[in-house]
Amino acid sequence: MLSEFVKTADFKSEKHVPVIECADRVAAGQALGITVTVGKEIAHPNTTNHHIAWIALHYVPAGAKTSIEIGRCEFSAHGASVEGADKGPACTDSTLTIRAKLAASGTLYATAYCNIHGLWSSEKAVTVA
Repeated sequence: MLSEFVKTADFKSEKHVPVIECADRVAAGQALGITVTVGKEIAHPNTTNHHIAWIALHYVPAGAKTSIEIGRCEFSAHGASVEGADKGPACTDSTLTIRAKLAASGTLYATAYCNIHGLWSSEKAVTVA
């Protein structure tokens, strides 16, 4: 199973963990601002050879059997250029920010992919009142 290869850790000591930041509670129908960052406490490199390729955010309503992907961002600029690795004019930051309206309490799951160290995930419960 793929789940055997998804890593988790405390983001304060591991730079690959996607950190979900949003309110713990939200009113039904109210837009919830959600930010997912890789490298929140310890910066993750964004180089041609070592970078976060994408972040995906899923929501699982309480009692549901499937997840709903509510956001995804692929990071394309890692400093590559015709002049060579890490000499390019642009590098993306490994952060995804979205707003979503949730109809029921549930759990947010963030997954991030490092081109060298693989899949990392975290989760956060959200109460809809």
